[in-house]
Amino acid sequence: MNWEYSEEFARKMDLQDPLVTYRNRFYIPEVNNEEAVYLTGNSLGLQPKTTRTFINQELDDWAKYGVEGHFHGKTPWFDYHKVLTKTSAAIVGALESEVVVMNGLTTNLHLLWASFYKPTKSRFKIICEAKAFPSDQYVMESQVKFHGFNPKDAIIEVEPRVGEHTIHIEDILAKIEEFGDEVALVFWGGVNYYTGQVFDMETITKAGHKVGAKVGLDLAHAAGNVELKLHDWDVDFAAWCSYKYLNSGPGNVSGVFVHERHGDNADLPRFAGWWGHDEDRRFLMEKGFVPTKGAEGWQLSNAPIFGMAAHRASLEIFEEIGMAKLIDKSRLLAAYLEFILAEIALKFDTNIFESITPTNPKEKGCQVSVLLHGYGKELFDKLTNFGVIADWREPNVIRIAPVPLYNSFEDIYRFGKKLEASLC
Repeated sequence: MNWEYSEEFARKMDLQDPLVTYRNRFYIPEVNNEEAVYLTGNSLGLQPKTTRTFINQELDDWAKYGVEGHFHGKTPWFDYHKVLTKTSAAIVGALESEVVVMNGLTTNLHLLWASFYKPTKSRFKIICEAKAFPSDQYVMESQVKFHGFNPKDAIIEVEPRVGEHTIHIEDILAKIEEFGDEVALVFWGGVNYYTGQVFDMETITKAGHKVGAKVGLDLAHAAGNVELKLHDWDVDFAAWCSYKYLNSGPGNVSGVFVHERHGDNADLPRFAGWWGHDEDRRFLMEKGFVPTKGAEGWQLSNAPIFGMAAHRASLEIFEEIGMAKLIDKSRLLAAYLEFILAEIALKFDTNIFESITPTNPKEKGCQVSVLLHGYGKELFDKLTNFGVIADWREPNVIRIAPVPLYNSFEDIYRFGKKLEASLC
């Protein structure tokens, strides 16, 4: 692609974009009485314009039916979660029986760890990425302590090499092999929240299984962003949120994956709840938990309908498009962003910023992380005042995520011009 840093070129690219009309299906925030350059879908996705309709339908059914809405609403609440399963499974590359939407992300991770982290005196270590998202770090620390181990002994982090920002797959594999039969769990983020690095999840899973460990993934920054094939990769479990690339609203429901070889194992330990009990016998109100087959057997409570309604609005858009087309556009947007960053650096003859995200398209998704030298948060604040909504991470990184559902090439061009203005 022969990129050009011009408004004319950006608009030409938008005219050729097969997904260009989907931008009109989202609300774009305004700053200074014009559309913002919204580049933080990796933190909170934008609201689909149909969200209100989906939520209002459930409000209407609640008003009309009261408790009978569980069985007589337009979409009965009793099994509302099931309408989210097909598209969720397609997004993460799973069988429908392997996926359920419920709770919040960290809650789901703790529930999954109750089943898959079963340490012994000799096998209790966890292999994870350095600089994992804080909630993942807290999950690991608290789970290790709960089982009576010291996090300093149990949690083994794999770090970037000296002077680098991303982690080599060879170093991950070497660390797994080094600790071998001491490893109870390999727990990894599909995409690093700080650098935007996409990890080779299939290879990591194979390496973990080779030493007899279980493998779990946090896909908060991966679901709806990059290609996932959880079933084929043989991942044991995974969880993701829905409010980033899946555009389902702040703090909304989480998705769970449990591989089918575990999903039908009623003897696998878990923290049980009413909605995970055998669906055919749920209302007999009897003692003795019998899990529903598949990932649904990890449910605790009945569905939070309003949150799921918002999630449904976004998932219907994903179902229309499919992940393959979104990934194709995402790669073009990211490449154009990197080109413009390079052009600005040349124009200003400055090393004030550098991208710490891998350049290989297979090792990145929407996000490009820019490390600042010198300006620090002052530059980020200037961008914000000029109408760029991006994301700051301490100590000195701006995370920029052009999302293919609603970001345009003109957004990227406008970002470039606003960045130039901030540097003046």
